[in-house]
Amino acid sequence: MGHPIRPRKKYKTPQHPWQASRIALEKQLKKDYGLKNKKEIWKFQSLLRKTTHQAKKLIAAKTEQSKKEQEQLLNKLFKLKIINKDTKIENVLDLTINDFLNRRLQNIVYKKGLTRTSKQARQLIIHGHIFIRDKKVTVPSYLVKRDEEDLISYNPKSSFAKDDHPERPILKKEPIEEKKQKIKKKIEENKEK
Repeated sequence: MGHPIRPRKKYKTPQHPWQASRIALEKQLKKDYGLKNKKEIWKFQSLLRKTTHQAKKLIAAKTEQSKKEQEQLLNKLFKLKIINKDTKIENVLDLTINDFLNRRLQNIVYKKGLTRTSKQARQLIIHGHIFIRDKKVTVPSYLVKRDEEDLISYNPKSSFAKDDHPERPILKKEPIEEKKQKIKKKIEENKEK
């Protein structure tokens, strides 16, 4: 069972500490997703490893129980918006760590345009400025479900909820005529090619 004060690690560290290609990849992932440290990458690699291992076992097994477990695994990944509804169990083996990192709350808050940078998204989440379904979520690595994605917003009591807050991203609204002209230019450029 282990000691209650010191819980087990939920990730597995790399077997060899000094591999230049792995270090470069981890450094790029850390920069792209605004992660705090490499431990966050290792947690999601362990999650990916468990998922693919379970998929391999279910592909090999040909029992009624394995069919039920296949459906459960596919439903779980569908709810997390990692796969589509018509995806087969064999396609689960093609998943990458980016598929899981894209579903983190920190990344989705940044992609929705609620913050200027992914590091700012992390800070707002930790400080309690982000709500999902009228509940405060303070975990940047929270995996956002498909139905929760549209329900992400600022905390109504937060100063960020005001449109004139200086740290909120400025959304430039282009006049309709300028948008039409840009679209026409792109169409003409594509025709010339």
